[in-house]
Amino acid sequence: MSGSGLSSVRAARKVLADRLGELRRDAQLTGQQLAHACGWHPSKASRIENARTVPSTDDIRAWCAATGAEDQADDLVESLRTVEGMFVEWRRLERTGLRRAQESVLPLFQQTRRFRSYSSWLVPGLVQTRAYTAEVLRAVQRRRVPVDDVEGAVRVRMDRQRILHERGRTFALLMEESVLRNGMGGPVVMAEQLDRLLDVGGMPHVSLGVLPMTADRSCMPVEGFWIYDAAQVNVELVSGYLTLTRSGEVAMYASRFAELASMAVHGAAAHRLISGARDMLG
Repeated sequence: MSGSGLSSVRAARKVLADRLGELRRDAQLTGQQLAHACGWHPSKASRIENARTVPSTDDIRAWCAATGAEDQADDLVESLRTVEGMFVEWRRLERTGLRRAQESVLPLFQQTRRFRSYSSWLVPGLVQTRAYTAEVLRAVQRRRVPVDDVEGAVRVRMDRQRILHERGRTFALLMEESVLRNGMGGPVVMAEQLDRLLDVGGMPHVSLGVLPMTADRSCMPVEGFWIYDAAQVNVELVSGYLTLTRSGEVAMYASRFAELASMAVHGAAAHRLISGARDMLG
């Protein structure tokens, strides 16, 4: 997991651990006394309180019972579910195939009115061509998914692109210039994809920005992320999929997006960079 993704999950785990520690101290129990009351190994309470072990739902309810805080158990269990939902390993998300993973995000896309996306690796999925999408998902399937349902997953992603033409939505898409030149799928696939970007850049409700490789960078490339309205951020990491909904963290990514956007070129300047990459393909 990347540094920023890991720190977000650790912070959420620490908040939960701190709340449990407060309950123990309010009950005037030592860690060993609490562990004994819960029927645990003496070191378990310490591991939970120091965020080295993530408690289970049963652990939280036992902790609350031992500290006389049963009225707080439901709230703490909900906090646990938030922590557990923040980071999902790819093998869990994709265990039944790529099509189901693509379908799982459809409700989020349908309810969002303002999309912001930054990509340092690949063209954003909402503006990918069918051939480019097939290459991306085939590479994913070969690397980590035993079920081969790439064709179905491609169909789902292509169908999702209909929201680009729906009224009342806006899209701000940023990508590194290197994305235009990474050769995904070979020259023919990339040429078609760059032509698609040139078309998308002319849509009135789409802002397309490219961060030039020659830019004087005050903000270095980071992992790709999507911001959905002001409600949620999803970050694609090498190891898994991070979901952030806390307002402070969403605001942090919004601020980073604004900083990256200020260094990007848009309009005719972005068109020239895309066209230049296209011309190199012949």
